[in-house]
Amino acid sequence: MSNMNKEFTGQVVLVTGAASGIGRAVALLLHERGASVVAEDRNTTVQDLARPGLVPLVADITADGAAEAAVATAIKHFGRLDILVNNAGIILNKLLIDMTREEWERIQHVNVTAAFLHAREAIKVMIPNGAGAIVNIASYAAYQSFPTISAYAASKGALAQLTRTLALEVIDHGIRVNAVGSGDVVTNILNDVVDDGPAFLARHGETTPIKRAAQPEEIAEVVAFLASRRASYMVGSVVMADGGMSVTAG
Repeated sequence: MSNMNKEFTGQVVLVTGAASGIGRAVALLLHERGASVVAEDRNTTVQDLARPGLVPLVADITADGAAEAAVATAIKHFGRLDILVNNAGIILNKLLIDMTREEWERIQHVNVTAAFLHAREAIKVMIPNGAGAIVNIASYAAYQSFPTISAYAASKGALAQLTRTLALEVIDHGIRVNAVGSGDVVTNILNDVVDDGPAFLARHGETTPIKRAAQPEEIAEVVAFLASRRASYMVGSVVMADGGMSVTAG
């Protein structure tokens, strides 16, 4: 067995949006590689992940006190917190002129504000340890866009800039902050937008240079790298894992 297979032994991870998709893949991969994990999601199916060393937490990440409770759960069960993966995200496909303020704000609350809150609370317990890693799940939509995703694109652009700025603020404490610029991934994120979200994403992925969408496990591998000591010199990076979408003309 290689050292990488258990490289997270002794480390504690908090993953948001862990009930399905990228979050679930990240929680399972890091647990498999030795980490103790708190898997947070508002969907009660996150409880299916329960096993030794993996504690599910049902919570709305945007609620007051949710971030504090999530970090407290990690401390209660495992005594520390070393890695935060801000994965939870939602999307809305609607022209801006047709969008309500509530719809706009919901996207920002889930995709950006909850990441800010969880990062803030995680950093408080990482600083005394003099080490830590935060990985945010951004998107190629942080840099490119198309009609109907203004709220989502704005939120992912904000998350990318939050990543860069926060990285500068905490690196002196030994805490590295990076992000993954994810492309089309076969998940359930569009299930409230189209009839078959995974199938739509699979088809849309065919428009990328690689001509397919990613599987959640492929993005989880990038997250694992950024969270690991192998990425020790990476600070404030947004690593694109989008099948080449971000380097196309439009």
